Amino acid sequence: QVQLVESGGGLVQAGGSLRLSCAASGRTFSNMPMAWFRQAPGKEREFVSAITWSGGSPYYADSVKGRFFISRDNVKNTVYLQMNSLKPEDTAVYYCAVRLRSGLGTNPNDYDYWGQGTQVTVSS
Repeated sequence: QVQLVESGGGLVQAGGSLRLSCAASGRTFSNMPMAWFRQAPGKEREFVSAITWSGGSPYYADSVKGRFFISRDNVKNTVYLQMNSLKPEDTAVYYCAVRLRSGLGTNPNDYDYWGQGTQVTVSS
C-alpha cells in the first residue's frame, strides 16, 4: 500500500506561482514513476506532468510546458510541482499519482495510487 498526500494548493492571482507537494509513504520502490494530474469541474482528469524515480526524465503536457516544473526529493519521498505564470484555466483539483511499473504514462489508468487532491484556484 502506498499513501500519497498533496499540499500547497490555494488561491492565487493570474500570473502568480504556487508549489505543490506530494508526500509518499508506505511501500515504495525505486522504479516508481510519479505524476501530477488535474481535474476541473465538468472535465475529465487530465495529465499534467510525470517524473521518474531518478528525476532525469520529466515530461509535461503541452498546456503547462514552460510554466510548470516537476521535481522530486527521494530522501523526503516527496514530489513537487512548481507552477509559474498561472492562468485561470489552471484552476482545478490537482492529484498526485504513483505508477507501480516503469514508464511515464499520461493516462489516469496508467497509475495505481492517488492522493486526495489539493485545490488550486487562479483568479483573474
